[in-house]
Amino acid sequence: MRQDFFIVGGGVVGMAIAYGLARAGQGVTVLDADDTAFRASRGNAGLTWVQGKGVGMPSYAEMSLDSVQAWPSFALELQQRTGLELEYERRGGVDLCLDEEEAHARRTEYRELQAQSERLRRDFHWEYLDREQLLPFLPGLGKRVAGGTWSPHDGHCNPLYLLRALHAACRRLGVDIRQATPVENLARTESGFRATLREGHVEAERCIVAAGLGAKRLAPQLGLSDDVFPLRGQMLITERMPRVEQLPTPQIRQTATGGYLIGDTHERVGHDKGVTLPMLQTLADKAVRIFPFLRSTRLVRAWAALRVMTPDGYPLYERSMTHPGAYNVNCHSGITLAAFHADGLAQAILNDRIHTHFSQFSGARFHVPSTP
Repeated sequence: MRQDFFIVGGGVVGMAIAYGLARAGQGVTVLDADDTAFRASRGNAGLTWVQGKGVGMPSYAEMSLDSVQAWPSFALELQQRTGLELEYERRGGVDLCLDEEEAHARRTEYRELQAQSERLRRDFHWEYLDREQLLPFLPGLGKRVAGGTWSPHDGHCNPLYLLRALHAACRRLGVDIRQATPVENLARTESGFRATLREGHVEAERCIVAAGLGAKRLAPQLGLSDDVFPLRGQMLITERMPRVEQLPTPQIRQTATGGYLIGDTHERVGHDKGVTLPMLQTLADKAVRIFPFLRSTRLVRAWAALRVMTPDGYPLYERSMTHPGAYNVNCHSGITLAAFHADGLAQAILNDRIHTHFSQFSGARFHVPSTP
């Protein structure tokens, strides 16, 4: 059966858009790669986060704020449709500053961000707290932590449970999810688009490339931007421990099952997703500096994944000018933006308004001719 859309990519980004389109009554096929693909959806901290987003592009901070505000109803809707728990909490979050220099830079950045947007001056709430002020939010915080910025907007979920729920909800809405189906080629046809597979092909009236790092190869075939690159993040998880009422941080958070998830690394190492002992040692040292009580805790797993990054770190949303009906969606904040992708972005794609509503996120921004 010919579909309205096919989406290349079955991660959180692609599945959130598929969910939004299917919820609007569209026929959707999702073409997901096999397990040799680089899957950012399976290697992140699960934060739904506003802090630190959009310095230099306030519209991105506004979009992130809108998405986290929509997350409670988005999570509840998914749970009601599927019966699956997302382990979602939104009680605020803290972005730690390990020294006074970092604290000064953070406060300067946030004030500059709010100065660039009336909306953010009004609606983005944050406060810098020193270590003593943070202790009620982060019991056991180490004495070598200067402080951190607190915001009521932030939260976290289990990213694997989110992906599972999106798959389940999409199936219930009739989405045709084809796993282990890598796309070899994309092309325009007389009446739409064709994805050539290892065996056979799939056609639809319109197509969306949400393939993460796979966009480097596939997006240019439809006149879309390939301006993405991998950024490795390494992570550690501790053994399960008694739950403590602590707010999440980008550096470390306790999961619903009790383990402490430790991360926050950014490495330009190409497509190498291996772990390295020096970086794991650095992560462990930082974790003990933040929470000294973890010093004797056992580590049970270490892994790495590749984030999908653009040159400026902001999302890539665009419609092809040479192949109308083809769209490119790529970002490294797929968890935070999942509620927006399932609603505002899916509607913009459905109504073919992505180029007018989100023109500042087009790949054209990376190719502006320099003035002499």
